[in-house]
This record gives sequence, C-alpha cells and structure tokens, in this order.
Amino acid sequence: MKNINQFRSLIILFVVAASVFVIYSMPINLGLDLQGGTRLVFVGQDTSKVKVSDDAMAGVAAVIRNRIDSLGVSEPVIQRKGKDQVIVELPGVKDPDRAIKLIGDTALLEFVEAEWAPGDESVLTPQKVKEYYGDSARLDKVESVKDGQVVRSTPIILKDTTITGADVKAVYPQVDEYGNPSVGFELNSTGVNLFARLTTRHIGKPIAILLDKKIISAPNVNTPITEGKGIITGSFSADEVRDMIIKLKAGSLPIPVKMVESRIVGPTLGRDSIDKSKIAGIIGFAFIFFFMIFYYRLPGFVSTIALVVYVLLTLAILSIIRTTLTLPGIAGFLLSMGMAVDANVIIFERLKEELRAGKKIKMALDAAFERAFNAILDSNVTTVVAAATLFFVGTGTIKGFAITLSIGILVSMFTAITLTKMMMNMLADSGIISKPDTKLVYK
Repeated sequence: MKNINQFRSLIILFVVAASVFVIYSMPINLGLDLQGGTRLVFVGQDTSKVKVSDDAMAGVAAVIRNRIDSLGVSEPVIQRKGKDQVIVELPGVKDPDRAIKLIGDTALLEFVEAEWAPGDESVLTPQKVKEYYGDSARLDKVESVKDGQVVRSTPIILKDTTITGADVKAVYPQVDEYGNPSVGFELNSTGVNLFARLTTRHIGKPIAILLDKKIISAPNVNTPITEGKGIITGSFSADEVRDMIIKLKAGSLPIPVKMVESRIVGPTLGRDSIDKSKIAGIIGFAFIFFFMIFYYRLPGFVSTIALVVYVLLTLAILSIIRTTLTLPGIAGFLLSMGMAVDANVIIFERLKEELRAGKKIKMALDAAFERAFNAILDSNVTTVVAAATLFFVGTGTIKGFAITLSIGILVSMFTAITLTKMMMNMLADSGIISKPDTKLVYK
C-alpha cells in the first residue's frame, strides 16, 4: 500500500509541477477588455465593379487578418458582423493610427504609363488632357516630401494602367543607391512580359507607381527592364516601407472599406477588471473551502486540494492552446469552478449513503464514485453541449466564454473523479480513515 500511495503522490505532484511550469513559461494571452488596446469597425463599400457580398466581405476579413498577422499583434480578433461589417480587436495596440492605415487601405498597386506635363499646368484642363493624351488620361502631381513637408510638386499626365499588384510575385525591403529605405519587387511571368514591353517603348519617359490611387514614385525609364525586377524609391521612412510591404504581400482588399468606429480601451480599465475578477475568485474559493471542510470534514479538505489542482491544470491548458482570456472567459472559468465542486458534493453525498448502509470505508468509496459517475457525466455533458452551441453560434467574447467553460468542465471531470478518488484512497489505504463511524467523515 505504501508504494501505491507514493506512486499516487508522485502523479499529483507531477500534475501540479507541470501545470505551474506551463503557466509561468507560457503566460495566457489577455483579451482587449483585460489588457487594453484598440477596437475598430470597418464597413464594406460598393464599387461600380464589385458590390458588397458575403464573398467580398469574407475576402476583406482574410486580407485584414493577413495584414495584422504580419504586424505581429498578439492574438488579434477579426470577425464578421452583419452582412457588411468587420470588427477588428487589437489587444495591446495603443496607437490606432498606424493600424487604421494598415488595415483600411485597399493596397491597390498600379504601374501607369505617364508623361511629364509640358509648360504651364494651369492651361491643362481635363478636356485638353483627354484630347491630347487619350480618353483615359488625367492630370496628377508627383510630390517630393522632406521631413514631412512637401518641398516640390511636379505635374504629370497619367495614362493607362499596364501592371497591377496581381502581377507582382514578391516584395521586399531594400535601399536605393543613396542608402534610403525602398521597396524591391519581382514580377511574375505575365508581369515580366508586360513590364519589358512597357519599359521598351517608354524610354526617356516616366512610369508612375501608384498605391491606392496615390503616386508614390515616378521614375524615368533609361533602359528596357526585361528581367522583371525593380525598386520603388521615394521619400519613405523605414516604417512606411515595412507597412507598404505588409499591405502588398497580404494583397489588395476586394472592395473598399470605411472605418465607422474606433475605440481605445485603456489598460487601467482592463487592470480593474482583472483585480475585481481576482477578488471574486478568492472570495468564492474561500466560501467553497470553509463550506466543504465544515460540512464534509476531511473529504471536504481533499476536495479543496483537488480544486487547487483544477485551477492550475485549467490555466495550464488555456496557456497551451493559446486561448485569449477575456472577461466573459473569466466568468466561464469561475462558473466551471462551481461545477467542479458540485461533482465532489455528489460523490460525498453518495459516500454518506453508503456509510449509513454499513459498508466499510473502501467499499463505500468505490460504490460512491461508481454510482455518482453517471449523474456527474450527464450534468457535465449537457453543459458542454450548451457551451459548444455558444461556441459555434456565438462570436468574439461569447466564444471565449464557451471555450473556458468547456475546458473547465472537462478538467473538473478529471480532478473530481480521478484525483479526488486517488487522494481518498490514499487516506483509506494509509489508515487515516479506516472505520465507517470515523468523525473525520461526516455522515
């Protein structure tokens, strides 16, 4: 019996030690409502070519997710709302301006045939531009920026778009001959042929490079470029180059989006929520601790030990699966704590009945756990089914509640049925509780 009890003790210690190690080495990610951050809501916009549809909004959500993943935000939440909205929650992001620009820009890259505007631009009316340069021609300006200020503005005639971002195979950060941050690009096979023909017939003239209809560079073509590689130069900062690459790699949005809500959740509010949740958990655990020991005596003390193991094991599992813990998630966790104790109550009430029937401690324990198992399983299965329904039907924080509740219930099954039984058997085998009428077990 001694060896068996030592083995049981090692199992319990291993579970506790492994859980503590995981919790400290893989901290749980906190959601927007707990650590603060930025919440953005975007609404899709119709265009002449593409209307807002389920497929278009699914594409918007996918592109936004790719951009945010490249930004390195920990556990962002991107979800659909209604038929034309996408909600973006960025925990830990306190500067929404860059996120808004990164997410909301369409990121449409275009290489456009162009010519420098001759003479006085004031005489170039839209009608004359179309008359001289073709129906698709329009007048624009190339701005040279230094220290955030426009130092020169050069008029340019834009003609037909020859190459788009769809023809770009790869983009990467680079520096120009002066050491300034730039964007290098490589075209696919289709783009290589188009670019070769464009640069061959456009020697001595500029090619305007536009991002979301804004000119970012307009280099002159000196020689034909046939290898399909080039560099986009301009007055870019390192951050601007990085953001441009993120947007180009993620692809362009299928439809334009407009931001309709921007809200910053401060860390003070999140810290207050965590502190109140801790207080609620401590108070609840204290009530459970005193009630179980007062009413069930030694088995009640065993159940509180199992509850501590339950808390550690549940937090460890949430860490391993990289769950984002939100305030509703904490509510689900605290609720599952109550259900973990409820399983022990069922077992101990069964134990009292078996002892009243005159059975010995060992037999009473086996019978109590066996007969309580069905009731515990049925009640937990129904709760898991409800939680699964919330997970598949709900969104956002509702899913967080469902996940923590489901994991908590499954772990409570293990701690109540396996660990509690293991510890009760240790007490019985060691002779601490050996007689049916012992005062250590309330009947």
